Amino acid sequence: MLNALSVDVEDWFQVGAFENVIARDAWDHLPHRVERNGDAVLDLFDRAGVKATFFTLGWVAHRYPALIRRIVDAGHEIASHGWDHVRVFTMSAAVFRADLERARMAIEDACGRSPTGYRAPSFSIDQRTPWAHRILAEEGYAYSSSVAPIRHDHYGWREAPRFAFRPVEGSELIELPVTTVELAGRRMAAGGGGFFRLLPYGFSSWAIARVNRRDGRPAVFYFHPWEIDPAQPRVDEAPLKSRLRHYSNLSAMEGKLLKLLESRSWGRTDDVVAAERARLQ
Repeated sequence: MLNALSVDVEDWFQVGAFENVIARDAWDHLPHRVERNGDAVLDLFDRAGVKATFFTLGWVAHRYPALIRRIVDAGHEIASHGWDHVRVFTMSAAVFRADLERARMAIEDACGRSPTGYRAPSFSIDQRTPWAHRILAEEGYAYSSSVAPIRHDHYGWREAPRFAFRPVEGSELIELPVTTVELAGRRMAAGGGGFFRLLPYGFSSWAIARVNRRDGRPAVFYFHPWEIDPAQPRVDEAPLKSRLRHYSNLSAMEGKLLKLLESRSWGRTDDVVAAERARLQ
């Protein structure tokens, strides 16, 4: 079974955990490591022989167009992660539409490709944004991978379906939620990111196998380029909980990723969406 492999392309200072301690107008004055880390991810995928989807901030595409071109030239899918990592549930519908357009134009300018996939920063499409999927459909997106069907202190839509669904009646738009696993009546995140870094490798391997075999569905896995960069700057002003989440096990992440990539079949999100679309017919 083909599982969806994805990268949320943002720099170390653009994460939600630091949004209250690093001002956006300071971003251009900080050390940028996203191009270096993006190239490291491309090298990792080349070694593993896999293709993936890069959900890219327009902010990054505007400043590092050569990186975006290298991603596309290597056969990976380029998709949108919005302009500058503002959570969707903090926007109005009009602001969200403008954010989509600004990011799309930056990505198109960088590589000549228009994104057909979208992932909300911090999986921030939920019950507070009943207009978001409709706007994505109106703007021509084929799919979104913006829902985390769990409860979390920063995000989550526990009532959402766990697997691919059509969120807009009469539209072809597909929502492909990030992977969760159910055990003993509990639903747990199992789709990558900090959960993959912080928990034992065996849990993620078991969870993905369970989703593939028991549920008969593909896994949706993600991580960030900064997660394979243990030399990144430290933000001592951030709360302890945020620092623990962000910096733990960075040095082990690349090895864990390579092991996971070699253990399952992985590919671009648009290819997985195509298979799920056929299932939903």
